[in-house]
Amino acid sequence: MRRTRPVRGRRGALRGSPQLRLRVGFVLIAMVLSVFGGRLVQLQGLDPGSYAAMAAAEGTQDVVLPARRGDILDRNGEPLANSVDGLMVVADPKLTAEQAPEIATFLARRLDVDYPSTLERLREAGSRFEYIARQVPSTLANDVVSEARERGYDGILTRRDPVREYPAGDVAANIVGALGTPDPEKGDQPLLGLELAFHHWLAGKDGSARYEVGGGNKLPLGDNLKVAPVDGKDLRTTIDREMQWYAQRVLRQTVQTSRAESGFAVVMDSRTGDILALADHPTFDANSPELADKGSRVSRALGDVYEPGSVEKVLTAAALIDAGKVTARTRITVPPQLQRQDSPIGDWFDHGEIKLTLAGVIAKSSNIGTVLAADNFEPGQLRDYLVDFGLGARTGLGVPGESGGILPSGSLWTDQTEDRIAFGQALSVNAVQMAAAVNTIANGGVRVDPNIIQGTAELPDGTEVGTDTATRRRVVSEDAARQTMKMMERVIDPDAGVAPAAAVPGYRVAGKTGTAQRAVAGGYNGFTVSFAGFAPADDPRFTVYVVVQDPANGGGGGSVAGPAFSKLMGYALGRYGVPPTGTRPSRLPVEW
Repeated sequence: MRRTRPVRGRRGALRGSPQLRLRVGFVLIAMVLSVFGGRLVQLQGLDPGSYAAMAAAEGTQDVVLPARRGDILDRNGEPLANSVDGLMVVADPKLTAEQAPEIATFLARRLDVDYPSTLERLREAGSRFEYIARQVPSTLANDVVSEARERGYDGILTRRDPVREYPAGDVAANIVGALGTPDPEKGDQPLLGLELAFHHWLAGKDGSARYEVGGGNKLPLGDNLKVAPVDGKDLRTTIDREMQWYAQRVLRQTVQTSRAESGFAVVMDSRTGDILALADHPTFDANSPELADKGSRVSRALGDVYEPGSVEKVLTAAALIDAGKVTARTRITVPPQLQRQDSPIGDWFDHGEIKLTLAGVIAKSSNIGTVLAADNFEPGQLRDYLVDFGLGARTGLGVPGESGGILPSGSLWTDQTEDRIAFGQALSVNAVQMAAAVNTIANGGVRVDPNIIQGTAELPDGTEVGTDTATRRRVVSEDAARQTMKMMERVIDPDAGVAPAAAVPGYRVAGKTGTAQRAVAGGYNGFTVSFAGFAPADDPRFTVYVVVQDPANGGGGGSVAGPAFSKLMGYALGRYGVPPTGTRPSRLPVEW
């Protein structure tokens, strides 16, 4: 059989052989690579007009991943401050530098940002990410970016950035505080209140991301690095949002009706010391803090100090009974005037010589009778009791701006000073201090620290505050507290006392009026009127304290603060379903 010889090419390669096909393939690949090489040279500069923007958009981009700020909640989990969806407006300077003046003018007008600093950011050399505005409502931010594109401005973008919101407006604003305009670099700027005190707790920690971009877009297979943000922690308060809302409305009505300068009120759980409401008037809308004057943005209930007046008499009486010096039935002859040291002491009402029991002294709020009873104290004894009641020291709630008040000591504590302190002058307190002191009587003689934070939270200096850290201490005996309670019931009795308007229908109420001259610039000008009490008197559930500064209608603690107390106490008892005890109120004798 004849064999067929293979046909050879000119160089000896066999036609149809694998070697020939391989060589042809190499030639084709070389041709394709040469085309790509030429195109690469073109992209690197031979055609700059068509590809300048694309080249500028290539590189590495760093962005911030904002943490979500923790919510501030009431005791039931209702928000007093929370974070809602928002956006930051940012710029890519490599794309904005050429049109920076025009873009800066546009952004300054639409976002109310500073023109010079915005212009500087738009031109930042070597940067691919610059803040323009933080925490912008989503609708506005998207409108700005859309309009920028329509104008031909490249490099204006948005990123997620939660916006702080205060859904209840002015409710608890003086305590919660507010945030100012966010700093483009630093973010949240707390102004006051819990927002300021617990900024480190609420703010969290921003994360970051670094990724490669090409043509202005993230490269999916590029070199990417991400550090996730750590969201801030929520802060739960003891405030009852509904109780707080009602307290602010009652207080506002009281201040306006009496034509007063200002006022504050405290509603406290008698057993736990939890503050359910801490109201101030005037106040402000936390969503627009810049519209309020500085005085309206702080808590007067904590920052303002004043002389408490006759409310302090219940502390003097309880201390005297605890020390074994008197009882509620001790008889006191009260002259029309009492000459002491440099000036006489009088009562708020004119009278001749009257014969009152200690219960009568409290019911009718006699300064003279209180001073005569206080003469039974040993030297320094009254001051020691007042310290134990918590006067002269901050309560430590954790709210910025609290004053500790003034309780004289040493050489300043003279016989003359003690006389006036016994009925509530010559010392100063804040409202929460005084509410906690009166609450000691309600709580059977045991003082419990007032609280506004549930659980435990840490201040920047490491101090822990909150209900889990509250302490309790006995100040007076249970018997002394009970006798004082019964004397305070006579204050509301229309047949014996000076404040029948503070009564709550169906309930036993124990309370005390206060009217004191206001210390202003080294002298006295105007009056502070107040009412403090608790109910049910024989099984206390709530302690309420109302203070009104300088009413112009001439009213006192019973007629101005008393009705407000009645409304707040009645609302609290109804809201929490506290039934009347069904027992008969005190009938301690007031005269002898």
